[in-house]
Amino acid sequence: MNKTAIRNFAIWARNKLIADVSYKAGLMGITSEGISDALSQSTLDVEFYDIGTAEPYAIRGEEIKQRKGLVDIIRQKEKESDYATAYSSVIEEVAYTWFNRLIAVRFMEVNDYMPAHVRVLSSETGKLEPDIVTTPFDAELELTEVEKQQIIELKNDNKLDECFRLLFIKQCNVLHSMLPRLFENTSDYSELLLNVSFVDQDGVVYHLVHDIEEDDFNIEKGGQVEIIGWLYQYYNSELKDETFALLKNNVKVTKERIPSATQLFTPDWIVRYMVENSLGRLWIEGHPNDSLKTGWKYYLDEVEQEADVQAQLDEIRKEYAKLSPEDIKVIDPCMGSGHILVYAFDVLMQIYESAGYTQRDAAKSILENNLFGLDIDERAAQLAYFAVLMKARQYNRRILNDGAICNVYAIRESNGIDMAALESLGESGGIGERLINAFVDAKEYGSILTLDITDAELDELERKVSEIKEKNSYENMFDALNSEAIINDVTPLILQARNMIQKYDAVITNPPYMGNMSEKLVEYSKEHYLKYRYDFYAIFIKKAAMMKNAFGFSALVTGDSWLSLSSYISMRKEILSTESFESILPLGADAFEAGFGTVAFVFRDKIEKYKTTYVDLSNISSKSDCITEKDYNDKLFIHDNEIFLDTEGSEFTYPCSDKDLKILKGKTLSDELIPKAGLVAGNNDLYLKLWYEVNDFDFNRTAESVEQITHKDWIPLHKGGGYRKWYGVHEYVISLKKMISDRTKNKAIRTGDPDYFFKEGITWSTLSNKFGLRKSPKGFAYNTKGSMCFAKHGNIDYYLGLMNSVVASYFIKIIAPNLDFNSGTVIKIPCKLDKEEEVEQITEMNVSLSKEDWDSFETSWDFKKHPLI
Repeated sequence: MNKTAIRNFAIWARNKLIADVSYKAGLMGITSEGISDALSQSTLDVEFYDIGTAEPYAIRGEEIKQRKGLVDIIRQKEKESDYATAYSSVIEEVAYTWFNRLIAVRFMEVNDYMPAHVRVLSSETGKLEPDIVTTPFDAELELTEVEKQQIIELKNDNKLDECFRLLFIKQCNVLHSMLPRLFENTSDYSELLLNVSFVDQDGVVYHLVHDIEEDDFNIEKGGQVEIIGWLYQYYNSELKDETFALLKNNVKVTKERIPSATQLFTPDWIVRYMVENSLGRLWIEGHPNDSLKTGWKYYLDEVEQEADVQAQLDEIRKEYAKLSPEDIKVIDPCMGSGHILVYAFDVLMQIYESAGYTQRDAAKSILENNLFGLDIDERAAQLAYFAVLMKARQYNRRILNDGAICNVYAIRESNGIDMAALESLGESGGIGERLINAFVDAKEYGSILTLDITDAELDELERKVSEIKEKNSYENMFDALNSEAIINDVTPLILQARNMIQKYDAVITNPPYMGNMSEKLVEYSKEHYLKYRYDFYAIFIKKAAMMKNAFGFSALVTGDSWLSLSSYISMRKEILSTESFESILPLGADAFEAGFGTVAFVFRDKIEKYKTTYVDLSNISSKSDCITEKDYNDKLFIHDNEIFLDTEGSEFTYPCSDKDLKILKGKTLSDELIPKAGLVAGNNDLYLKLWYEVNDFDFNRTAESVEQITHKDWIPLHKGGGYRKWYGVHEYVISLKKMISDRTKNKAIRTGDPDYFFKEGITWSTLSNKFGLRKSPKGFAYNTKGSMCFAKHGNIDYYLGLMNSVVASYFIKIIAPNLDFNSGTVIKIPCKLDKEEEVEQITEMNVSLSKEDWDSFETSWDFKKHPLI
C-alpha cells in the first residue's frame, strides 16, 4: 500500500472538494460573507442570482427546494455559533460526504460489489470513460422514461460529464437501499453542490482513479478495507494541524474539533494484538483450539501461574465454555473508521467456523449479535459502517440485500429536540425525557457518558416507538408532527444508549489522546472520572473497565504517561486494585503516527497474585516481528502486579527484577531531600533573558530572599537546558520581582515556593534524554524545567554524587521510562548512606572540575580567559 500516494490524494481531495462545493454555493448567492436574495426577475419556477457576468446564474424546480434546504441548515447552525462558522461547517460537511461516497464507490467497483457489476468511476478495460457512461442501461438504475431520453441526448451531444453526473447520483440512490447510512437519499442540498467530472484531469474522480493503485483497494490482490481508514486520517490531516496550532496557543478543543485532534489510525499489528489477546483469548480459554491459536500471530501465551491463581482461572474458563459464538459481544467505543471492528469480524468469523457455522450465516450473525461501535464523528462512523459491511460482504454475497442490522453508530446530540413531542410517548415520556437530557452536548463527551437508564426502560421506549410507527392516522397535525419527531429523534438515541449501557465480553479501542480539554469536558471528568481526568485516553481506560462484564477483557493502546507520572498515582492504585493485566507492551514514541510514547495492554477483573507478561518494545524498530517470532531476548518481564501496588507511587516499573522492585520499596531520597518543581513565568519573552542580554551584566547574584530584590533586579535562573553533570548551564536570568507582582494580571504565572529560592541545592533538566544533575550555588531561582531539591540534613554533595552515579541512572530508567524527570519522580531513587566522607570528597572534586570547564567558555559569566591562552 503506497501511503504517500494515499496521503497526497486525501489532502488534495479535501481542498479540491471544499473549493468546488464553495464555488457551486457561490453561484447561488451563498458565500462565506453571507446569503444573497434571488434577483427580482425570479419566479416560482426559476431563480436568478448575480454572479458578476452578463447572464445571471439560474436554478429551477428541485434545485430551488434544495437551495432552500441549504439556507435552512446554515441558518440553523448559525444560531449555535455565527454565520462564518455555520457556513464553513456545512461546506465541510458536504465535502466530506461526497469524499466518503466516492471512495466507497471506488472500493465497491474494484471488488465487483456494485449491484449491477458495472463500474461507475472507471472502466474495466482501462479507458477514461467509465463503464456506466458507456453502457448506462446495464447498471440497473431506476430511470424514468424522461431520464432515459435525457441520457441518450446527452451522449449524442457528447455531453458526457453531464451524463456522468446524472448517472452517478442515480447510482448513489440505488446504493441508498443497500447502505442507507452512507448513501442517504441525495435529493437534498448535497446533490445541489456536487461537482463531479471524469473528463477533468484536475478533478477528484480522475485523481482517485489514477493516483492510488487499484490493487490497494482490491482485497483479492493484497488490498484491504483498512485503506478507508488511511484515507480518512489523511483527509483530516490539515484540519488536525490547524487544531494543534490552536492547542499550542492554549485554545481549548471544541467538540467540533475533537475528531480532527484525536483521530489516529491504529497500525494493523497493534489491532491484531489487542483483538487476539482479548476476543481471541476469551474463546480459546473456553474452547481450546490449537489451529485457531496458531493463526493468531500476536497471541501471547499465558505465563505459568501459581496453583491458587490457576484454580480461579479454571472456574472462569468454565463460564467461557458455556458461550456460543452468538453470545459474544465486542465493542469499540471510539471506533474511528472501524479498523478494530473489521479485524474483530475476521476473528469472530474464525470462531464461528470452528463451531460449524457457514460463512454466510456467520456474517449475518456477527453484524446483528457480536459487533458494536460508537464514535462522536459522523464521517468516521459512516466509514466504519461501510468498512464493517464490506467485510461482511466478503463472506456473504447477499448481505447488502438482506437488510442486515449493523450496530455501529455516530453519537447524536439531543440539543434542539422539542420536549413537547414526548406527549406521544404517554406514560413512557419520563424515560424519554431522561434519555434526551442525557445526550445534551453528547459530542462533547462521546462514549464516556454515564447513563442513568436501564435496558428494560429502553425496551419500553422501543415498544412505544414501534407502536407510533405502526399508527396510520392521527387526530390532528400536531400529533402527527410529534410522532414523526419521536421516530426521527428518539430512535437513534435509544440505539446509541443501548450500545453504551450493555456489558461486553471484549472492549477494544484506541481512544482519543487529549489533555487540553474543553471546560465542559473538564468538569464532567472531575465529576465522573476524578482519578483519570488528566487525559481523555485515561478516562477511556476507566470506561473500558466499566463496559466489560465480570469475565470480559479490555484491550487498549494509549499514551504511556499513566504508567509512571505522579498525577496518575490515584488512577494506578485503583487499576491495580481492581484489574489484572494479561499483558502490557510499552511501544515507545515510534509505534505509529502519535509522536509520543504509547503502550498497548489487555486487562481483566482482578485476580490476586496474577502474573503479567511485559514485553518492552520501546527501543525496538521491528516491534511486530518481536511479537510474531517470540524473539524477546532481554525484553520479556514477568511480574505479579501486587508488587507495583506496594511501591510509593505504584509506577509500572516493569523492566527490572523482583529484587530491584524490593529495593525501590525501601529507603529512597524522599527521606533525605525536599523536591521543588519551580515557577512558571507565564510569559518568557517578557520576564526571561539570557544573562548577556542584560546591560553591563547588571544582575543580582547575592540575594538571599525575595524581600532583598527590587523590580529592577535580574536574578539567575535554572531553566533546564542540555545534558551536563556536576555544575553549569547558567544561562538565564529572570525579572523575578516584576513577575511576582504581575501574577494578578497574568493567571498563567505560578510563583512556586519563593522560600526555597536562592538556597544551595541540586538542579537538573526535567525533560531530557539523559539524566544529569548539577550543584546549584546560592542565589538562584528556578522554573519547572530546571527543578531543584534541597537536603533536609545537609550532605548536599553526598546526594549529588549518589544521583549522578550509575546506580541512580539504572533506577531512574525504571522509575521514569518516559524521560520526564520531574521533582516527584527523582526523589524515588533508592538511597543508601555509606562512605559519606569519601563520596563527598569525590563530588566536590567533580564539581570543581566541571566549574573550571564551564568557566573556560565565554558563555559563562565567570569567564576570564580561555585556558589555552
